[in-house]
Parts: sequence; C-alpha cells; structure tokens
Amino acid sequence: MNLSIDSETQKRIDGVRKLGESQIRPVGLEADRLGRPTPADHPFFDLLLEIGMGRSRWVGEEPAEDSDTAGPRVGNSRNMLCISEEMSYWDRGVAVSFPGPGLGEPPLISMGTADQKARFLGPFLEPDRPRWGSFAMTEPGAGSDVAAIASSARKDGGDWILNGAKSFAANASRADWIVVWATVDPSLGREGHRAFVVERGTPGLGDFVVERKMGLKAYESTSFTLRDCRVPGANLIGGEEHYARRAGFKGAMRSFNATRPLVAIMAVGIGRAALDEALAFARENNLLGDARIRDRLERIRRRLRVARLLCWRAAWLADHGRPNIVEASMSKAVAPNVALEAASLGMELLGEVGGRGDHLIEKLFRDVKAMDIVEGTGQVQRIVMARHLVQLPRD
Repeated sequence: MNLSIDSETQKRIDGVRKLGESQIRPVGLEADRLGRPTPADHPFFDLLLEIGMGRSRWVGEEPAEDSDTAGPRVGNSRNMLCISEEMSYWDRGVAVSFPGPGLGEPPLISMGTADQKARFLGPFLEPDRPRWGSFAMTEPGAGSDVAAIASSARKDGGDWILNGAKSFAANASRADWIVVWATVDPSLGREGHRAFVVERGTPGLGDFVVERKMGLKAYESTSFTLRDCRVPGANLIGGEEHYARRAGFKGAMRSFNATRPLVAIMAVGIGRAALDEALAFARENNLLGDARIRDRLERIRRRLRVARLLCWRAAWLADHGRPNIVEASMSKAVAPNVALEAASLGMELLGEVGGRGDHLIEKLFRDVKAMDIVEGTGQVQRIVMARHLVQLPRD
C-alpha cells in the first residue's frame, strides 16, 4: 500500500484548502447562523461547477465485457478520501451539500447497467447546472439495521409500484433522482431488497420535509414518502437478472463498505479542525504550560493519524477488489470517536467561552456528533467486527 500522495492529488488538496478558507467555511458559518441549508440557487454552487466540481467519478463509455480492462472505471478512492477530508476540515455540512451524484453514485457504479450509468451519471460528466443525486435507505423504523427496511416494491406489468417513507436522505428534495431501497417481501429479509432510481417529478414521490438538525446545517437532511409511486422497470438498478440470491442486500453492503470510509475520513477532517482550534486557543491563553493539556492534544493528534490510515486501508482494499467489510467498519467505529474527543477537549479548554455559541469549536462540537450515526452507528460497526472476529455466519 503506497502512502504517498501524488502531485495531482496534492494540487487538488491545495485548491480545496484555498476554497475552504475563502468560501467553504464562510458558507458553513452562514448556514449555521441562519439555521437552514444553503439554498440550491446560491452562487457558491455555480462557482463549484466553474472550477470543475460536482461531477461523477464514472468516466463515461466503458470497454466491452470481453476486454482486458472491462469493469467500472472509477477514480482512486484514497485520493477521493484525501479531498473529502480537506473539505470537511473547512465544513462537513457544506461538503455534503456540494452538487454531484452523492451517495447514489456507488450503487449505480457497482450494480447499474451501462444504460443506467449513462442516463443517470452521464449528466454529471459535464453538468450544465448544479445537479444533485441522492440515496435513501434509512426509514423511521429502520436505521442502522438496514435489513429492516419496510418500503415495499410491487411488480405491475413492466413497472414497479413503490410505497413507504424515507428519512435523512441528503439533498433529496433538490435531487434529479434518488436511489431508493425497498423490499419485494419483508418475510424474505435481506433477499427481498431491491434498489430503484426514482426520478424527480415522479407521481407519488413527495411530502418532502427538510429536518432541523443540531449541527451540519449547511446541507438538507430530507424525509419524504412514496405513495403508489410508479417506477419504470428500466430504473431497477442492475435489472431483474442482477437480483439472484441476496444480490440486492449485497449491493447495499458494497455501497456502505465504499462510503463508510468516506464518512469516517470526514470525521477525521472535523477532528483536525477541532484540534487546530483547540491548540490555537490554548496557545493564545497560555494553557500549554500544563503537561496534561499537552498530553491530551498530542494523544488526539496520534489517534487522528491512526484513523486516517484505517480509512486509507479500507479504500485501498476496495480499489483492488478485495473484501474490506472489517476495515470499513474499523474506520467508521474509530474516526468519529476521535473527532468527538477533539471537539470535547476544545470545549473543555474554552470553558465559559464555549457556552456563548459564537466560537468555531462550539459549532464543530455540534457537527461532529452525527458522524457516529451516519452510515451505521459505532455500535453496529463493533457488532460487525466482533462477528468476523469469532467467525459467526454473516446471515
């Protein structure tokens, strides 16, 4: 595993750093102060398109299946993690609000047909305007236990009829399409899972509510309903032939194993920001003479580096087509806790200053809590790791 960062990726990180200082953090602070997501027509999103962001990792036409290079052509996941960490250092809420296919992209890349990739990811190759995609798995009664989803999918001729409710889907109300997970039969458990692309304006897709959150206010966490929502058969991701035994649930898990390190590295970014702010406050207020404070600051720096390496390892395995379920869970279980420790120490050092609600550390303290929840809680990650440790069956 090569730990070096190539010059092109470093150049992109440097570009994000400049953008973060001039745009990302100010936009995040504005959204936090106003208590609402950054509007879809905000000039910031047009600026992102101008500088080449908001695009898909899918690169267009794929080689023939009998070609030596057949298969999804995607970018280096580790490089994407480096960029995401730097974005989240400046503001994770703003990073999630960026135009692009979002978490709906991994299942389309890993499971989608060539036609589906062209239809749904093609517009993100050279977008004519800020565009969003979305991903909807969580439901009011199914959070980390994704096997418990109850949204139903019923075949009707060549179409599918979807019914149910989804929660906390990022950017869903502004998205061109949403990847929606549903079940053909709850009694089948994981074997009944299917993934559909539900396009904006589809009759029966509605009741969008942007939830109020404690932190990460710059992006919208949306709940919505599906009421006799008719979806063409061509929007079943992977097509009928893809759904052999447990293929649907395996597709969801592959998506999570790709995105859990991404969420974890975002926590590392928040933790870095909290550490830097805590260190600056301690220096400005002559607190670094206390050996206990120095020790705690250094402990957090070490743990953030460990968390970053766990994320990189999980991404490297995914890029090389090797199983990474344990490593993905490790990264997700470790990184948010370290980031929370960094923000908590910052709040301790601030003392009564933290209670005023006008210091960046206070905002980071509110932002970071969600990182232990998104893409599966830390408790669930530890269950996954423990089951593999004692070699329990995965069913």
